[in-house]
Parts: sequence; structure tokens; C-alpha cells
Amino acid sequence: MAKKDYYEILGVSRDATSQEIKNVYRKLALQYHPDRNKSPEAEEKFKEISEAYAVLSDEEKRRQYDMFGHAGIDSRYTREDIFRGVDFDEIFRDLGFGFGGFDKIFEEFFGRREPYGPEKGRDLRYDLEINLEDAFWGLKTEIEVPRREKCRTCSGTGASPGTVPKTCPKCNGTGQIQYTRTLGFARFVQVSTCDKCNGRKVVVESPCKECHGTGVMRYYRKLRVEIPPGVDTGYLLRLRGEGEVGVRGGPSGDLYVLVKVKPHKIFKRDGDKLFYETQINFPQAALGTEVEVPNINEKARLKIPAGTQSGAILRLKGKGMPKLRGFGRGDELVRVIVKTPTRLTDRQKELLQDFAKEFGEGLGRY
Repeated sequence: MAKKDYYEILGVSRDATSQEIKNVYRKLALQYHPDRNKSPEAEEKFKEISEAYAVLSDEEKRRQYDMFGHAGIDSRYTREDIFRGVDFDEIFRDLGFGFGGFDKIFEEFFGRREPYGPEKGRDLRYDLEINLEDAFWGLKTEIEVPRREKCRTCSGTGASPGTVPKTCPKCNGTGQIQYTRTLGFARFVQVSTCDKCNGRKVVVESPCKECHGTGVMRYYRKLRVEIPPGVDTGYLLRLRGEGEVGVRGGPSGDLYVLVKVKPHKIFKRDGDKLFYETQINFPQAALGTEVEVPNINEKARLKIPAGTQSGAILRLKGKGMPKLRGFGRGDELVRVIVKTPTRLTDRQKELLQDFAKEFGEGLGRY
């Protein structure tokens, strides 16, 4: 089933401010929260509006959604990533649902997670600037990306070569410490990250001298990327697993290559269309002519009909940019400018006077 538009789900315009989106979500959350509305339809609606809010309340996620729709979100974020960093607790606390108000719905999406389990590494972004010719032909190039990887000396263990990390004696390898307090008839249990191993479940007695026991180092990695023909500014290329190393054995993040096409000295571009401007003189405009105009990959002959007015747009079909998600090419649109001479000889002035008289009009005196 096709996904609904996030703006439509919340009932806001595409230019709504962050505060407007938050206010609308608060009203809808109050209406559909499972603690208040027990109907099955309400719970499904609550999950739907919460996902829409998680995307539209985040500046970067919203930008990706506006540019590429659901494909821009699904290709870049896991289901868990969509909700990461969104402060639902603040909203639900203000609405009277208390802390953890989103836990029920969150578990519907993902199920329960191990509190200190593996985490995916951070995604990275690389801005690649190319020229219009590269965008026309496509480009295979090499980029160099700085990122955090497993230390090459200790293979990510954090321990000196020849040694291994040991199970944390304080938490017995759980990564957590449980504290219990009894007050009268009440018994309180608090779970916190182990302060000896910082939740890693192991301790390093002999740290690696290269990474100082962290298990990660910053390296520059060279990668080959392939940009397809027809790309435009804003095109996003995803390289899976080429981001930063995961935490506690989690998968590496992804690398996103964001393309920017530099302005061209003679062509303007709009999608798969190219715009070019050519000048002709008055006799050519009046009598018609044929001129040579450039394309990205060749030159073409453009027929200018008799009586063409200055500013007219003529079309060269199939001479524009390649279609990124289709076959063929767009068109090249040529704007014709009729150039008025600024320096005339006496003979030219005389001829123009005679020409004006044929139309019953004088040109006045120079």
C-alpha cells in the first residue's frame, strides 16, 4: 500500500513552521493517544501521526522528504533512526501522559531493544561538486572521506596486541548495574550504566597504544563513486556501510554523497531542459535564417523563421540533458535576441530611411 503524505497526515501546509507542526501534533496526540482512545483505529492513527511528526519536526529529515519523498527517508534512515532524537516525552508529559508515553507505540514499531545492545554507526555526508558536462555524461571519480573506523592495530578490541578484553567484574558482563532501595513497604529498583566498563560489558587492562583503548581511530578512506548521467543539484547517492563504525558490534553507518552541479558559463538548466541565448541581426530576423548553436555534446543547426521577434523561444527537441529516471533527453530552448546596430554608415542610414518610407513611416533625422 502506498504511503500517505506526511503533511496530509498532520493536516498542515508544506510551508508550515516547526512550531505549527508541533502544535498540530500535540492536538492530534491528545485525540489519538492509546491511553485516552482505546479503539484499534486510534492506535494505528497515533503511530501514523507520530511517524509524520518525527520526520517533519527534524530539519534534515524534512529536507530529505521534501526533495525525494518517502524514498528519501526509506533510503537513508532505518525505522528506528526516524524516531531517534525526537523528544516525545516533553510533549506527552505536558499532555498529562507522563514519561515514556511513546514507549508503547515505539515497541509496536520495533519490539523491545536491549538497553545497551549494538548500535548502528553514524551516517556521513560528502558534498561533491561537478560541472554540467559531468552531469551530462555521468562521472566515475574517487573521493576521500574521513571517518572513524576500527583501530587497525587492535582490530577494534581496544586491547594491546597479544591481549584480550576481560569480562567486567562489576556488572558481570551485562553492562548495567542494578540498585535496590526499600522505603517502608515500597521497593524501588534503578538500573544504570555500569561505571566501570561504561556499558561495554568488558574492561581493557592493557589498552592499545594507538587508540588508547577506545577501539576506534579516524582514518581517511578513498572510495570510488559513480554518478549517473542526468543528475542535478540535490541528487543523493547512498553508499551502504561506508559511514562510521558501529557501537558495541553494531553495523557501520552509511555515506551519503550529495551532488551540486556548478553553474555553466553559457547554459542555464531547469531539470532536463537547457536554455541558451543567441543573437541575430535585423535582416536575419526579418528574412529568416539558419544559425549554429552549441549543445553539451555537439553543435546543431537552428532554423529561424522569417519575422521572428526579439525574445522568441525556439526549441531543439532532444538536445537537452539526459533524463535521470527515464530514456532520452530533454529539449534545448533557444531564446533569440534581435540585435539593434549602434553604428551605421551613411549608406546604411539611407537604406533604412528608404525601407521606412515603404511602410509609410519616416525615421526622423540623425
